[in-house]
Amino acid sequence: MRVVAEHVSKKFNRRPVFKDLSFTVEPGEVFGITGRNGSGKSTLLRIVGGLLSPSGGSLRYSSGGSDVKPELLHRQIGYVAPYLTLYEEFSAQENIALYARIRGLAFTSRDAQALLERVGLPLDRKDPIRAFSSGMKQRMRLVFAILHQPPLLLLDEPISNLDAQGMSTVYGIVADFRARGTVIIATNDAEDIARCDRTISVEAA
Repeated sequence: MRVVAEHVSKKFNRRPVFKDLSFTVEPGEVFGITGRNGSGKSTLLRIVGGLLSPSGGSLRYSSGGSDVKPELLHRQIGYVAPYLTLYEEFSAQENIALYARIRGLAFTSRDAQALLERVGLPLDRKDPIRAFSSGMKQRMRLVFAILHQPPLLLLDEPISNLDAQGMSTVYGIVADFRARGTVIIATNDAEDIARCDRTISVEAA
């Protein structure tokens, strides 16, 4: 997917977070949004994902040479962030089945197991997600982001709470997605930034 941002700005209660940010992300790229904590990285990523509206400027999306309509954008995006809510009363497989149903996907238990294996989660746990460690919950967020194989993957501090094996899993997914889509990462982690083709700093805005 191609993403074009033109003169994007954001204010909260009249306080400017950033202003006049313009960039283009091409298919096959891993693009980084950098800046210190509290600088607006997550805010910009949420705007790119259609979860927040900009105070000024515009964003355009295209896939396969055709524009993506704003009301259909959610179908084209996978989103990972440490603060995203999980259905903690359900098991991992029950969560996957629910998300697949919400997205209208035909999903089998074998498909669910393949996803769990892909992110390094156990296949046989029946307990609710509330019993999972913070790192395991972050892996579940990865599952939900890649469930529908979107052309645009948005990652907000993706290695948060992950051990070395989990980090390797994230970077493997990033490599997979760049081969057939676009990845945007909001981060100030050097390991993440090293995987990016280009970056933009919100602190420069």
